[in-house]
Amino acid sequence: SLASLRARAPRRSTALRALADLPGDIVVASGLALPDGRAVSELVVGPFGAAVIRELPPQAMTRIRNAQWELRTSKRWISLEDPLERAARDAERVRRWLGHEDADFVVKVYAAVVGPAPMVARTAGCAVLTPDELGPWIAALPAQRSLTAGRRDQVLDLVRQAAG
Repeated sequence: SLASLRARAPRRSTALRALADLPGDIVVASGLALPDGRAVSELVVGPFGAAVIRELPPQAMTRIRNAQWELRTSKRWISLEDPLERAARDAERVRRWLGHEDADFVVKVYAAVVGPAPMVARTAGCAVLTPDELGPWIAALPAQRSLTAGRRDQVLDLVRQAAG
């Protein structure tokens, strides 16, 4: 079952630690490989649908200059993909994957980035949260009425397959 998947998942990331105390009807899967070959770091599935969670890069090693994210290496600053845009794109990819052509329903998919002291504001497509805010945010997401128990089981089967 996916409950055992959650129990086996490594608890290294801030997001996974923050999600450890969620109710049993909420499942956390880590390191999923989607059919398009790209990975999703954390996916949370519950009565609300699904949520893609990404961690913000360490503030001490990143900066935003001219609206461009940069990462400090040992020698210089290099360009970095905007974590909020990446989370929103990942959420869209997950929505398309869960809404495959055999599905007769659409799963609502949310996106969030998590960091100890977020240095950016939320966008229309992505929430920005501290680790302490993540669990309450997930718990507060509204239930998706069209996501019946049978449809949720279909979603969880897809997640099991992606988890390998």
